[in-house]
Amino acid sequence: MRLILLGPPGAGKGTQAQRLVEKYGIPQLSTGDMLRAAVAAQTEVGKRAKAVMDAGELVSDEIVNAIVAERIDQDDAAKGFILDGYPRTLAQADAVADMLAQRGQKFDAVIELVVDDKALVGRILKRAEEAKAAGQPVRKDDNAEVFDERLREYYKKTAPLIGYYYAKGQLVGVDGMATIDEVTNEINGVLAKLG
Repeated sequence: MRLILLGPPGAGKGTQAQRLVEKYGIPQLSTGDMLRAAVAAQTEVGKRAKAVMDAGELVSDEIVNAIVAERIDQDDAAKGFILDGYPRTLAQADAVADMLAQRGQKFDAVIELVVDDKALVGRILKRAEEAKAAGQPVRKDDNAEVFDERLREYYKKTAPLIGYYYAKGQLVGVDGMATIDEVTNEINGVLAKLG
C-alpha cells in the first residue's frame, strides 16, 4: 500500500501516519528523516545534501527526489509506505509518479485531511500548551506567527497538489476536524474500500 497524506501544518498527518504504520506495518517516510538518514549513512546523495545544508542553503528538489528514490528501494518499503510532507510541489509530484512508474508501481490513494484553517491555530497552540504541561519540548513552529507563515507557504506551494491528485482520480478527502479516532476510522474505511 502506497499512500500520500496531504493537508496543511497541524492537520494531523503525523498522528494518522503513525497509526497507519502500526496497523499496516509499512514505514512513514518523512523528508526530514530521510535527509538526516542519508547524511548519516554518507550515501552519495547524502553527501550532496550535507554540502548544501552546511552552506546554509535549501536542499533542491533534485536531491530530495534522489533521497526519496533511494529510500523507497529499501526492504522495509517493499510492501508500501506512507509519504508525509512529500511531495510538496507539483514538480516533486511528477518526480515521484515517474519514480513509481519506473518500478511498475503507483499510489493507492492520496488522502487529504480537510481542515478549517482558523481552528488549526487553536489546535497547534493547544498542542504547545499540552507539551509544556507534560514537561516536553515545544515544537518551534507551535506559535501563531510561525504557523501563519507555514500555512501561507502550504497554500502557495503544496495546496495545488489537491487539484493535481483530484484530476488523476487519486484524491480522497477525510474530515480532519473530527476526533483523532474518527479520522483514523474514516481513513481505514477508505483503505478497506481499496482492498
